[in-house]
Amino acid sequence: MIETTERERPRTHEHQVETGRCPECAGDIEREGHSHELICADCGLVISDTVIDLGPEWRSFSDGEQTSRSRVGAPTTQLMHDRGLSTNIDWRDVDAAGQVLSAGKRRRMHRLRTWNERFRTRDSKERNLKHALGEIDRMASGLGIPEPTRETAGVIYRRALAEDLLPGRSIEGMATAALYAATRMDGIARAIDEMVQVSRVEPIEIKRTYRYLVGELSLTIPPTDPMEYVGRLASALEVSEETEHEARQLIEIATAAGVHSGKHPVGIAASALYAAGRLCSEELTQSAIAEVAQISEVTIRNRYKEVLAAAEAVR
Repeated sequence: MIETTERERPRTHEHQVETGRCPECAGDIEREGHSHELICADCGLVISDTVIDLGPEWRSFSDGEQTSRSRVGAPTTQLMHDRGLSTNIDWRDVDAAGQVLSAGKRRRMHRLRTWNERFRTRDSKERNLKHALGEIDRMASGLGIPEPTRETAGVIYRRALAEDLLPGRSIEGMATAALYAATRMDGIARAIDEMVQVSRVEPIEIKRTYRYLVGELSLTIPPTDPMEYVGRLASALEVSEETEHEARQLIEIATAAGVHSGKHPVGIAASALYAAGRLCSEELTQSAIAEVAQISEVTIRNRYKEVLAAAEAVR
């Protein structure tokens, strides 16, 4: 009887540890901070002090230092022609210790940089892609477009290049059209007029290239919702939350009535804000709204009448 008890005791001990209970008092087992010891929270019994540490071998003294260290490189990205997988040679002529290289080593590093750059862009397509992706990133930075949408634009441009859609068209025009298509696909409202401010091509070329790109690649582009422009316009005009809320309600009513069909979404959003300002007794002039929305005052007046008519029919 005693032998059986002695044999079963280790099994019972292991079972209690596996279930998270102290073998002495059946209390909860916790892992102690940096030492990684297993101790009982109630009686303080050290269950194990030889737990394998699966964390990094380096020490860190702050959260920033802990997150900044890594054994892996940057993730792959569609915004670099080689997806970020090639090697970059630093332009500074210093070694790992920060010491300036000798003249002979500087000449050698210069030759290595030259050959590395040649190997990274070996043909015209890669040079084309490198220039276009740089343009997409530059324009997206100017418009405040988030990283995922930039990646989408990079994928669209790569598809256009793979299907040989670029002959006869400028790189800047195709890059702008790809970025505009990406903003439409991801629901990031950006008007053609805004694209023109950061692009180096004319509006008519952007529109023509965009239509060609969408048709050839069979892109699914949802219609632009005027609601996407309300937040940015309201922020630029510094209107109250009540006026912005009223404008959103007016747009919902106008959209349900089909007023937005065939109309410029910015015009609908601007006219809804103007109507909301008048309903909420807030001073909003047509000229101020037209300047922010980059449309004419005539457009605001015409859409304003249509939006109010739809609202009065419902209310």
